Amino acid sequence: MRLLLDEMYPRRLAEQLRIEGHDVLAVVELSDLIGREDAEVARWARDDGRVVVTENVVDFAPLDVDAHAGLLLVNGRHWPRTPSGLPRLLPALRAWLDARTAEEEVRRGVVLVEWLCAQR
Repeated sequence: MRLLLDEMYPRRLAEQLRIEGHDVLAVVELSDLIGREDAEVARWARDDGRVVVTENVVDFAPLDVDAHAGLLLVNGRHWPRTPSGLPRLLPALRAWLDARTAEEEVRRGVVLVEWLCAQR
């Protein structure tokens, strides 16, 4: 599963996941996407076959399913973008990716819209 971290997430989060072998990019690494409208980010991710990771539910969730390749919605209160919250988000994304790697072929052609849940 390929991810695009929305602009609110730091580059280092994507870098850490890439070190572990996951195909993850962050908007802040892509100069053409920085500051773009959410619909444009979603289209770029769709065209590149990436699920957008975002806590911006208000703008992304209403998008038509043809406008994106998938959304992984993050609760900003559970995983705040703070020095203490980001380190908790990393293992949650890692676990989500690890669980989805095996399911990727099954889900091909199905647009994913899902909330990131805490791992037990």
